[in-house]
Amino acid sequence: LVFIGHVDAGKSTLSGNILYLTDNVDKRTIERYEREAKERNRESWFLAFIMDTNEEERAKGKTVEVGRAQFNTDAKRYTILDAPGHKNYVPNMIMGASQADIAVLVISARKGEFETGFDRGGQTREHAMLAKTLGVSYLVVVINKMDDPTVKWEKKRFDECVTKLRPFLKGCGFRIKKEVKFIPISGLTGANVIDEVTSSVCPWWSTCVAASDNNTNVPTLVGLLDSLKIDGRDPAGPLRMPVLDRYKDSGTIVMGKVESGTIRVGNKITLMPTRNKYKVDKLWCEEEEVKFARPGENVLVKLKDCSVDDVLKGFVICSDPPCRAVNKIICEIGLMDMPESCKIFTAGFTAMFHGHTCEEEATIVKLFETTNRKGVVNKNPAFANVGMKVVCMIELTRTVPVETFLDMPFLGRVTLRSEGKTIAIGKVLKLPPKKE
Repeated sequence: LVFIGHVDAGKSTLSGNILYLTDNVDKRTIERYEREAKERNRESWFLAFIMDTNEEERAKGKTVEVGRAQFNTDAKRYTILDAPGHKNYVPNMIMGASQADIAVLVISARKGEFETGFDRGGQTREHAMLAKTLGVSYLVVVINKMDDPTVKWEKKRFDECVTKLRPFLKGCGFRIKKEVKFIPISGLTGANVIDEVTSSVCPWWSTCVAASDNNTNVPTLVGLLDSLKIDGRDPAGPLRMPVLDRYKDSGTIVMGKVESGTIRVGNKITLMPTRNKYKVDKLWCEEEEVKFARPGENVLVKLKDCSVDDVLKGFVICSDPPCRAVNKIICEIGLMDMPESCKIFTAGFTAMFHGHTCEEEATIVKLFETTNRKGVVNKNPAFANVGMKVVCMIELTRTVPVETFLDMPFLGRVTLRSEGKTIAIGKVLKLPPKKE
């Protein structure tokens, strides 16, 4: 699960409250946080303190790093990733979202806050777009702060938010009927998070659920998450695990999420793009030592005889035959926006390439074709404009481990960013032929 959305939509408070309601935080800790929040004259922030652990985040009330925590329900085990909403920290959010299967887009219903989050400069738009490219299977749209005095659980306000979001999410490529769910909640009071909101406060929600309006037939957020089914995971396939981070702790420990295949203790693995081979010494899943891990689990792997300098963020742990490592790729991308300094997308344009967990500087080498909004195709164009679909060749400064989108979707997604904006999102079409 990853929580995304605009600054101050209430992501940390909501994720903190879920942990509290599922008994993962004890009463005494909460009381301590309540006192700390009171001292800072920010009484409603005490739940966010569960996720925002360092001083800077608490003082400003803004998440910077991606917070992580676990909770279990009767049906599933979850890992919560609480992503930052501020636009300076989008690269951190990309890392968080690339590990998630379900994104929870938190939106504030408070008058004025919904509008700022959704207008051109707001983060709601960019986050929803990125979530789609990073391969999230479901988007749960949570309309938060329904308990606010300007909202008072009105159906009118909820419907207004939903109708504005629908066409936009459809433009991002989400299939509204299958992949998007809308649900009104209050992250602070906990209404509709685990227990349904009382009908005295909000009389219309139970009728909505019964009629399964907005594709939601489960009244609460956690219940809804339990009912989602995720497919496309193949424990018998080739092992692929993008590396998120590594650190030294009596040996080298590598952190990441298993995307396909099964990783076992004692297995020999190949690290791409360096092609070095190592043996898996130990595995931890949620701080418990395990013998093997399946797709979808966030794990720590200890590699034998491997120094910290041998592994970098963005490498991929593979079984033989490993994935490809290339420095040129042909991709199909949709142009979303252009930086202030350069308004035309042509060969020679440079940007940061983000794919699964790796970041690399990239240059556009050649444009093959563009398709505009009306569907007119132009072969070998000189340039492209915002709103077009472009097939182009990208050259990277170093080799990165990727696959085509058809073979392995999670290693075939591309995001280009420049000057703090997401410029294009898309997928890898072709890789250069193999050199024998």
